[in-house]
Amino acid sequence: MSETPAARGLNTATLDLPGWKHVYSGKVRDLYEPADDSIVERVGQECVLVVASDRISAFDHVLASEIPDKGRILTQLSLWWFDQLDVEHHVLGSTVADGVPAAVEGRAMICKKLDMFPVECIARGYLTGSGLQEYRVSGTVCSIPLPEGLVDGSRLEHAIFTPSAKAAVGEHDENITYDAVVAMVGDDIAGRLSELTLQIYTTAEAIARERGIILADTKVEFGYDAVSGSITLGDEVLTPDSSRFWDAGTYQPGQAQPSYDKQYVRDWLTSAESGWDRASDTPPPVLPADVVDRTRSRYVEAYEKLTGKSFA
Repeated sequence: MSETPAARGLNTATLDLPGWKHVYSGKVRDLYEPADDSIVERVGQECVLVVASDRISAFDHVLASEIPDKGRILTQLSLWWFDQLDVEHHVLGSTVADGVPAAVEGRAMICKKLDMFPVECIARGYLTGSGLQEYRVSGTVCSIPLPEGLVDGSRLEHAIFTPSAKAAVGEHDENITYDAVVAMVGDDIAGRLSELTLQIYTTAEAIARERGIILADTKVEFGYDAVSGSITLGDEVLTPDSSRFWDAGTYQPGQAQPSYDKQYVRDWLTSAESGWDRASDTPPPVLPADVVDRTRSRYVEAYEKLTGKSFA
């Protein structure tokens, strides 16, 4: 896998990528569409270039600081997971030979152009986060009743489908009920989204457990592929940005579990040292170098433990 010197810490939203034009920037990813028909002819259908930057977000803010190599780690881990899952996905190519510009090889994928469903599809196998907050109030998660006596980190008897509605950049996704998904996309599609989400979680949970990692929950997204006429897995999949990974060796229900994600970033931003008030309108401060380094190391560790490969 080759990479130009500029590909670490580069502004992926303003790159001049031959054959592609920038059309959208999210919290982490930038989307490009073909600038002419030659790329579409090469891959055989409408497509987009999905480029993962090194940007990092926390508490609904995109931070000024970046995590070196984060975009490459997310992309390479997603590609590895796509190969493990028996689910139709959106990736058409990820190398220069496939048509990816050399400047972003390693952090970019050419993908099918999908009509995305307006639902964040979440599977939970353990109780924590926003699910735990709802459970403590009502004994439910997304209105699904759960047994009494569960604590932070409790493993559920069966994984549950707990969707949320997509929010605009800078706003919170909102947990919704299954009935709300039915109202948005219809009975048949809602059922298929739930089935696919739980299938992905169940497969990935077993793979991760074999490698000493607990997959507590994960978020996936799907779209409709007009060419194949099928519901297709899109976006990233089973990365530290979209999933909650815990170390199986230190897992202990009844307390918060250390995660393979941006925990160091959240912890520092909420500490007195940062001096930042989450309730204010001011943007978060620049991250100290040690927080950046520890966060990068945590992403690398997740990649290496899951894939069994060295990240270089």
